[in-house]
Amino acid sequence: MDTIASLFSFITTPVSWVIVQFHSVYGAIFGPDTGWAWGLSIVSLVILIRICLIPLFVKQIKSTRAMQTLQPEMKKIQERYKNDKQRQSEEMMKLYKETGTNPLSSCLPILAQSPFFFALYHVLNGIATGKTIGVINQSLLESAQKAHIFGAPLAAKFTDSADKVEQLGATLTDVRVVTAIMIVLMSASQFYTQRQLMTKNVDTTVKTPFMQQQKMLMYVFPVMFAVFGINFPVGVLVYWLTTNVWTMGQQMYVIRNNPTPGSKAQAAYLERLQKHVTHHGETRKRSEKAIVKAIVAKGRDRNESERKFINGLTKAGLVANADGVVAKGESTTVVETEDGTTIATGGGAPKRQQPKRQSKSQRQSGVAKAAGEGEPKTSLTKSDEPQDAKPTPKPAGGGNKPGSGTRSKAQSGQRKGPQRPKSPSKK
Repeated sequence: MDTIASLFSFITTPVSWVIVQFHSVYGAIFGPDTGWAWGLSIVSLVILIRICLIPLFVKQIKSTRAMQTLQPEMKKIQERYKNDKQRQSEEMMKLYKETGTNPLSSCLPILAQSPFFFALYHVLNGIATGKTIGVINQSLLESAQKAHIFGAPLAAKFTDSADKVEQLGATLTDVRVVTAIMIVLMSASQFYTQRQLMTKNVDTTVKTPFMQQQKMLMYVFPVMFAVFGINFPVGVLVYWLTTNVWTMGQQMYVIRNNPTPGSKAQAAYLERLQKHVTHHGETRKRSEKAIVKAIVAKGRDRNESERKFINGLTKAGLVANADGVVAKGESTTVVETEDGTTIATGGGAPKRQQPKRQSKSQRQSGVAKAAGEGEPKTSLTKSDEPQDAKPTPKPAGGGNKPGSGTRSKAQSGQRKGPQRPKSPSKK
């Protein structure tokens, strides 16, 4: 471990300088030789580093979501070229290049923290062995050796012997109890962070081997922290516990306010957003407008939660526009046209409906109205028949000729339905 830490010795001077600056501030409040002054200095170092790494964290989130989106395509490539590993790798690299994703982007925050982590370990190890390092001189070294956190020296380890712990002014029981509690908290925070990511912020519609790997890491990482934690000084445990708590809080904020599409967190977020927008009648924040804009742009590709969100706004009389702005829609009015067709006006394009069915009296009144306006008549009445029309002569002999059967039935009154009125005979 010392060999690995020595590789990052180029950054030990900046790290030690930051710790000393924070120590001068907290030392004036709590006392220069107290564990609060040195412990809070390490905590402040972590916070400063994590603030600087926020852009990398945002990039990590985008990369992780892009990888989740590519999982179906990656699975197809693996199945298509399962017997040709070289071609499979080439197609994977081609897919990454086309989509602009990088699998290593999800590890950027951890990789960026590693130099500071090993530099801090190197500084604390120098304090334990009584060596000055960086800007920590002899007086600061003696002050750091006197500092205890809940009875455990900053430079003490779980695996240290009783004699070494006594030289640092503590007991072996205090050191092991404090380090054990910190290791448990460190592992538990790591487990909870990974678990909330897998249970709340993962697209449940995609089932790929990537998800299985993430589930496996959810159990592997806490075990790794527990194994390596027994070899870390108390100061390093303070550093790692603080960064885990920061990651957990940062992850909770992202899951609540910018969840992965298709996840349970998105369903809960859209439900809260719908209530908020319905109450105020508009989107107020830029982040809300960005979410609504992305949902509107998807069109028919929306998932169930997104469709439920849009339908909820519609029922509340609101309209989501393409620019992400939600505004109140116009009131819907039903208008009946002259031909009996009803259309809905306001709140969007008119919606054509089926014409109402008219009764017999309404149809007859409509025909009479059309006749009065000079329109073509659609039915015959007694007055419509020509007055000079001659009756059809009957065939001689009273025999039935071909085609006369129907006529005879009509004259005998056997014809069904309305009959044609007879013309008056001429005198």
